[in-house]
Amino acid sequence: MSLENIVGMENLLGAWKEFSRGKRDKADVDEFSVRLMENLFALHADVINLTYRHGGYQAFKISDPKPRDIHKASVRDRVLHHALYRVLYPFFERTFIADSFSCRFGRGTHRALNQFRVFSRKAGKNNTRTCWVLKCDVRKFFASINHAVLLAILRRYVADKDVLWLLGEIIGSFYSTAVGIGLPLGNLTSQLLVNVYMNEFDQFVKHWLNVKYYLRYADDFVIISEDRARLENLLPHGRDFLREQLKLDLHPDKVFIQTLASGVDFLGWVHFPDHRVLRTATKRRMFKKLENASKAETIHSYLGLLKHGNAYKLRRKIEEISNIDL
Repeated sequence: MSLENIVGMENLLGAWKEFSRGKRDKADVDEFSVRLMENLFALHADVINLTYRHGGYQAFKISDPKPRDIHKASVRDRVLHHALYRVLYPFFERTFIADSFSCRFGRGTHRALNQFRVFSRKAGKNNTRTCWVLKCDVRKFFASINHAVLLAILRRYVADKDVLWLLGEIIGSFYSTAVGIGLPLGNLTSQLLVNVYMNEFDQFVKHWLNVKYYLRYADDFVIISEDRARLENLLPHGRDFLREQLKLDLHPDKVFIQTLASGVDFLGWVHFPDHRVLRTATKRRMFKKLENASKAETIHSYLGLLKHGNAYKLRRKIEEISNIDL
């Protein structure tokens, strides 16, 4: 891995193609594309000569569904993010555990939901024993990533000092609550870097705590067991590792140990031993959006979502609202 791998013209052109897909009508993207090759050669030269400096960010808010602060970098910087991601993702992907699902090719929420069902059936011996679930959420996840800790982790994997310099430039371009703390939600590189960061915790849980039924999606993770006492014992070990090694805290209001039979809320669905139903808040939000939805693809995306749980009545209701034949 080298800077030339990252900002070679072939990789930069590939990064531009990926970045610009669906964005050609944006004024800043169009402006960059008018002098595309000149801009890419300038970016290449700045990085190779170690004179590249990451620019600032445009901040705005979204509701997804809770309010989130998004920070968008310039087109030039975002093209570099894609170029870096194209090289770093396959390098780090092979270091991740099988049961982390966020921002990874061929994975995602549906795979995570299915793995939750597989693990709960195994832990509960096909519903013949009580299945307990420890569910946790990291507090202010992106806003709490410690730059010094992240760079120390990266140094264990990346030998090239110039690549480390570039990573430091991108990581240091943003902070949230204090200098050296936080990654921007809008950066493609942030999605990879938080997985690299939390992979430390994944490895600790799997190989030091010897947990068999563990899965994580971004800042949400669950451990499933037939033994409540074991989960109670694991919790302080996990909390201490996050706090001492990664400078992260669990959300105090989002740590639960409960039976699967009582219904476990995870990734938008409430899970039971033999079925899952859509979370009430997700259901309300879906129908609110459908009131103003005119595009067929929006309606079909919700119908696709509902295929992943027990939601026949909801699908029929959408059919009535939208006049689409299911």
